[in-house]
Amino acid sequence: MKTVIRSFFRTIRLILTPFMLASEKLTTPKAILRTTDEQAVLDTASADLALYQFSACPFCIKVRKELSRLGLHVEKRDAQHNVQHRDALHSGGGRVKVPCLLISSAGGKQEWLYESNAINSWLRTRYETIPA
Repeated sequence: MKTVIRSFFRTIRLILTPFMLASEKLTTPKAILRTTDEQAVLDTASADLALYQFSACPFCIKVRKELSRLGLHVEKRDAQHNVQHRDALHSGGGRVKVPCLLISSAGGKQEWLYESNAINSWLRTRYETIPA
């Protein structure tokens, strides 16, 4: 019975994935307009971020849309199909749960931030205005 249920949900996911990704493309907001210098400051400030995600996860889509709206260029790491990224997420963050934002500091300290609402709130607080 467990196999039947698992197969059912895999089939549903396979059917819905293209629609979710198309919807993301159509509804992703435009980035906040900034000057080239302002964008360069943001790119430097966000260089130490990485988003662990699954491509069709609705919560990951929510975070990717916020990244686009803020105009942030953050490395996206596929923890679903890439074993190295999945292992890094598990060993660093303690669990394989997405979305997860890896925040690395200059001193080598790493913070693993889970939950789409928490990630979006952190991003807005940090990057909605240009960092000084």
